[in-house]
Amino acid sequence: MSHTATVLPAEWAPQDAILLTWPHAESPWRRCLDQADLTFSGLAAAISRYQTLLIGCHDQANRRHVRQLLSAAGAHLARCRLHIVPSNDIWARDHGPITVYQDGRLLMLDFQFNGWGNKFPYQLDDRITSCLHAAGAFGATSLQPVDLILEGGSVETDGQGTLLTTARCLLNPNRNGLTQAAIEQRLRETLGFSRFLWLQHGHLAGDDTDSHIDTLARFCDVNPIAYQGCSDPADAHYQPLGAMAAELREFRTVHDRSYRLIELPLPAPHYDADGNRLPAGYANFLILNEAVLVPIYNDPMDTVALERLSACFPNRDVLGMPCATLIRHAGSLHCATMQLPAGVLFGPA
Repeated sequence: MSHTATVLPAEWAPQDAILLTWPHAESPWRRCLDQADLTFSGLAAAISRYQTLLIGCHDQANRRHVRQLLSAAGAHLARCRLHIVPSNDIWARDHGPITVYQDGRLLMLDFQFNGWGNKFPYQLDDRITSCLHAAGAFGATSLQPVDLILEGGSVETDGQGTLLTTARCLLNPNRNGLTQAAIEQRLRETLGFSRFLWLQHGHLAGDDTDSHIDTLARFCDVNPIAYQGCSDPADAHYQPLGAMAAELREFRTVHDRSYRLIELPLPAPHYDADGNRLPAGYANFLILNEAVLVPIYNDPMDTVALERLSACFPNRDVLGMPCATLIRHAGSLHCATMQLPAGVLFGPA
């Protein structure tokens, strides 16, 4: 592919749909499936107020169950498209397609997925995108497999050729074992990036993804970046997140200006049953056509995060979505979703 004709759209660009992969009894969610169903039902109902939902269901029984849940939650059923596709887990951001415009035409890219460096079972998840495409879930949009391990949560763009990412993830030997120069070349070819902003610092305790950028710093437009901060010197995150903020202050926009940085507060610590801290934060928000959904944790900082993100998105509804259940499995709202740009399902406007 010629990178000069390839564009990865920003998340705030027009969308056709959001992809979800629903939890089921054969997944890691079996011990808290009722809570997971409740979380997903609320998320699906909120998304369907604004746009179409494409939902992957593990089997026929799961699809019937999901349809009942959606109805009970008040989702717009006419906007919910349910497809049967076996899955290991729910994290659509990382096993879903990454969609680009190539010479003005949409192309879905099916990167390889290896369970964040072979940490968890992934064989079913690695086939989800190709199975959905074969079933006609993505309309007439073409799908191209890419011989590169890459998760959607590891790349953040302004839609103008800039990549914001972390060295800890993309250069990790448990992914591709490639040098920075080699990774940059592959991403120029596949995603059309021409500018690379590499963060060397920043990490949330309990994060299995090796510091996905969507847990740390997010473009809200071409200039503003909302980032996960920490104001408590006694917190273990204070130093690494402070070092990340210092890096962000040094970065320049595509117009050679400093970025406008919006610090997001850190919620109180969440822990798993063994006392390990979980990666709760607010940077894992999802941008829809007319709304922004923000993870909240029944924490006083929820209100602060919503206020700051509302200022970043004045023309969108900014809504809090309870994510305490999602964080129990070390992910949050953005991790569980993948946007499908305008034209994927419904063709050109």
